[in-house]
Amino acid sequence: MESVVLLDEAGYASGTADKVAVHHARTPLHLAFSCYLFNEAVQFLLTRRAESKRTFPGVWTNTCCGHPLPGEPVYGSVLRRLRDELGIGAAKLTLVLPRFRYQARMANGVLENELCPVYAAYTDVAPDPDPAEVAEARWVDWDEFCQAVRTGQQPVSPWCAMQLAKLITLGSRPLDSASWLLG
Repeated sequence: MESVVLLDEAGYASGTADKVAVHHARTPLHLAFSCYLFNEAVQFLLTRRAESKRTFPGVWTNTCCGHPLPGEPVYGSVLRRLRDELGIGAAKLTLVLPRFRYQARMANGVLENELCPVYAAYTDVAPDPDPAEVAEARWVDWDEFCQAVRTGQQPVSPWCAMQLAKLITLGSRPLDSASWLLG
């Protein structure tokens, strides 16, 4: 059984709950993360969630998402999920949106309700996606991806769309820490 960290309205840990049981129509606020992985060509690894995922199956989204285990640093959980989902054993991480929070409801009524720090990551390792987690993955030009999402040509998960609106304001070079750390 995998647990998630429950949070109070101020963002402080208030307990834990079974990950499978916590996602429902009244999902409590809990800790998660999102990661956007880039290569040196400033390409972003866009992924499509596996159809077996409980929330937002088959949806295109940012590279990797997940939940820190109780007692696990968020940074460590990002590295764990990059390894488990994509076979990426090492990546350089930069926290770019530390207090991103969102809610998104699926058509079946299930609610996502997360405080979700967002990381930019860099690697030169080729991904090897786990099909139980990732249905498809492809490297895309970052600026073209941003434009395609803005114009509705690339549908993405609700959290990815909300995060992208904030990430775009940080500049067009995601790995340029000077531009991304100003936000």
